[in-house]
Parts: sequence; structure tokens; C-alpha cells
Amino acid sequence: MDVLVIGGTGPSGPLIVNGLVERGHHVTILHTGRHEVETLPPQSVVPHIHCDPFDEASFRDGLAERTFDVVFAMYGRLRMVCDVLVGRTPRLFSIGGVPVYPGFGDDEDRFPHGMRLPSREEDAGVRDGAEQDMRKIARIWQSEQMVFERHPDATHFRYPYIYGPNQVLPREWPMVKRALDGRRPLIVAEGGLSVMTQCFVENAAHAVMLAVDQIDTSAGKVYNVSDDELFSVAQVAQIVGDELGHTFDLVSLPNEVARPARAFLHHHTAQHRIVDATRIRTELGYADVVRPEDGLRRTIRWQVDNLARDPSAVERILEDPFDYAAEDQLVELHRRFVADCAAVGFRAEPGLTSGYYGPKPNPAGDRRSFRG
Repeated sequence: MDVLVIGGTGPSGPLIVNGLVERGHHVTILHTGRHEVETLPPQSVVPHIHCDPFDEASFRDGLAERTFDVVFAMYGRLRMVCDVLVGRTPRLFSIGGVPVYPGFGDDEDRFPHGMRLPSREEDAGVRDGAEQDMRKIARIWQSEQMVFERHPDATHFRYPYIYGPNQVLPREWPMVKRALDGRRPLIVAEGGLSVMTQCFVENAAHAVMLAVDQIDTSAGKVYNVSDDELFSVAQVAQIVGDELGHTFDLVSLPNEVARPARAFLHHHTAQHRIVDATRIRTELGYADVVRPEDGLRRTIRWQVDNLARDPSAVERILEDPFDYAAEDQLVELHRRFVADCAAVGFRAEPGLTSGYYGPKPNPAGDRRSFRG
């Protein structure tokens, strides 16, 4: 097939381009030309069109009169792109994101507060009258609707947080840097138990290629994309420490005051944000090609090799000041608070077991334990 990839230089783009070339397709990529990557095939194999997919006039000039069997819209202003592509391709694959789910951006967008867990593809949308306070999410949702209005046989992917080499927003870096700095205390929100859907870059590209290989099955569908295994913030910290030979002491603070945790929480609350990827598993046979733990370890090593020398640009995006003196003050307040709480006496020690096994005396004290 004659395939156009709009973008193609981001984290998953080169993997998709190379996958298409390996399948024997003729591939052209369209991007601004400001960012070239070595992992793409040479331009003698994959020619480039340089124009701006955020500017309609530039985009039309770049396309000229060309048509394509398949187009991948991975970058640019999606509504404009899908409109201009009408009549130029019979098959569109587009990449979007998971913020279209109520509760993703703001917990109070739905009742009960927070995302539906897990959120299925059909749960997306914007509640009535919410456009004013959910403008960004509303625009993303409207763009998805326009994709299928203009291209009924399109396939749309909702990417979650993508991690791996060349990732856009490396949430692991605040942990990696603290490990490299020998920093033991790591402040986390609500025990570091928050879980959000994520996908290693090679797994995300594999999901897209499955839809290409089964082009008739995937027509007219929306697919959530996700690793088969997800990690909590605390589990990510444990893997980071293990990979770098470092041990963190997790300091759990309420989300309201766990300000240093915001850089890797990627949200203003500690609510879980999990989507259901059953559809792509059952319809297209998706399964991870890279174990998430292995992918995370590779991500950590890439960050050490590529970010440690000059992390300033990434740290501006993450807005992590690495203010260890301020963090030490929080840690000390936490220690005193825990000690004060532990000193509160109860008539009888609260327990967890009597509803199932019943309490039995414990010679070491009045705490309850399981019956044998």
C-alpha cells in the first residue's frame, strides 16, 4: 500500500514506520522537518514531506494533489487534518488520547467522583453543559467525532501515558534523578498506591500494527491501548531503585500536601485513571511484546544515558524543583505527626480479623491475629 505517516518522529512513530516498511508498504512521512531521528529508514527508502500539519495552507501545499491508500494521523491538528484528507485516502488511522473519559481531567466531572474504573471505549464523552469547564477535553472529544464523520471506516487509538526512549513527559525522571543523587526519602501521595494506564512504546506500536494487519476488522473502531500489567507509583519507585541499585524510603503524605509527588503523579488528585483494553485484546489479539517491567527498566536506563547530562528542559516541563531542603521539612513533619498519632490510646486496639476468623489472644500484646 501507499502509506502516508503524518508525524512519525515521536516515540512510537519510527517503530510504526519501520513496521510498515518491513511489511512491504511504500511509506512517506510528513512532518515539519525540525526534528529528524536516526531510527527512521533513509530518505531514499522513506521520503519526507516537510510542511506544518498544524497550518491548513502549509498542509495542503505539502500534500499537493497526492492521494494515499492509508494515512496515519499521529501529529498535527486532527480536525483540520481529517477534513483535508477527505477524498485523498479511503483509510485513516488516527492517534488520540485517554483524556476523553469523564473524571480523567477533573474528578468532579462525574458521579461518583473520578473515572469509571476501568473506563471502556464507550464511556468516553463530555457531560451535558460541561463544555465551558472542560474545554480541552471537549475539543479532544469533538476531534474524535469529526474523524468518524469524515472517515467512517477510520480506526482511532486512545494512547495512555507512553513510556520508553524519547518519551515526551518522562514521569520516572524525578525518581531516577533522586536515586542518582542518593536521595533516600521519596515523598508519595496516599502511599504511592495510585495507578494509571500506561503503555511501553513498543507495545503501543504493536497495537497499531495489529489494526493495520487486520484492516477490515479494525475499520470504524476505537481502541484503548494499554500494557497488560500496570504499576502503582510505589511499584515504579521500587523498580527504579532496584535498577539503579538504590533504596527509597517512601514517605506517604495526604495528596493535598504531597507537593513533590505531583511531577510523577501527573494529576492534581491521587485517583486511579485506568482504561479497559479488552476490545483490542479480543478483537485484534493484542498481548504485550515487551514485559512492562523490562520496558520500564529500559526506560530508566535510557533516561540515565540521555537525560542525566542536561535534564533542564525536561525538568522545566515536569516542574520539579528538586528542593531537598523543603522536602526534608515535610519528612520531619510527617515523622512527628505519625508519632503523635501512634500515641493516641484506644480502649481496645482496632482490628481487621474478627469478621472472618475471630480474634485470639496474642501474648506479645493486645493486637489481634489470625486464627490458625
